[in-house]
Amino acid sequence: MSFLTVDPPACMVPSTGGSSIHQLSNAGEVRLVFKVKSSNNTEYCIKPVFGFVDAGTGAPLEITRMAGIPKEDKLVILFGAAPDGVVDPAEAFKSTQPMGSVTIPLSAQ
Repeated sequence: MSFLTVDPPACMVPSTGGSSIHQLSNAGEVRLVFKVKSSNNTEYCIKPVFGFVDAGTGAPLEITRMAGIPKEDKLVILFGAAPDGVVDPAEAFKSTQPMGSVTIPLSAQ
């Protein structure tokens, strides 16, 4: 079984703008591909939106918020087994069936 975890599991940034680095971890035995979806694409920038996490390793996820009205939002990270031989994560994600998701609550105050 493969699964993805995020540390820290929530993101709190100032409403005046700021960034936070999170670690995606794959404790499973297969390489995962992921896609990040945001409830607020106007005030948040995510790097990367698509990516791979090899089995037993991690990958950084940077969340940057632009200045805006304080509010609650969320990120949903969909993930699935990465197909063999595909090097572009966006293409890999299109050709896989998501097997799970992780939600990161976003709080700007």
